[in-house]
Amino acid sequence: MQLDRQWIAGQIPHQGGMHLLDAVERWDENTITCTATSHRWETLPLRAHGRLGAACGIEYAAQAMAVHGALLCPTTGEGHAVQLGYLISVRNVVLRVSRLDDIDGDLTITAEKLANTDNLLYRFTVLGQGRMLLDGRAALLLDANPSAAGHSFAAPLAGIREEPHA
Repeated sequence: MQLDRQWIAGQIPHQGGMHLLDAVERWDENTITCTATSHRWETLPLRAHGRLGAACGIEYAAQAMAVHGALLCPTTGEGHAVQLGYLISVRNVVLRVSRLDDIDGDLTITAEKLANTDNLLYRFTVLGQGRMLLDGRAALLLDANPSAAGHSFAAPLAGIREEPHA
């Protein structure tokens, strides 16, 4: 089975212009690596003022985590509920570039599961042109009431810092 853009679209809620990933390159129980070319799309909804800020790489990582969840808990068609996850915080995020839209090659997004309790904790990296563009950690809340989870987004980006850009 090819884990391409079409397969991914059937697994996660991100659709249309917000579906960012092109393929799953490899995965196992703890790690997933995906690729994306959408950072170069002129019509990408995440763009602001004609550019795609590096912090948007967090959304690429979050989608990779969602795909990882779909791979670990596939639907069987026998009434098993899909487990919903909500990004509730990011920590220790370091932006090593100011923008992603000027990266010529594909983005490579890796997410590594660090803990699996009531919540999931992942470490993520976004690479491009042979260098790390951003990295950090993300926590996901599983099977939450959507209205209650919405209140958890008060400070999801509190752990971001930018490094000086060359």
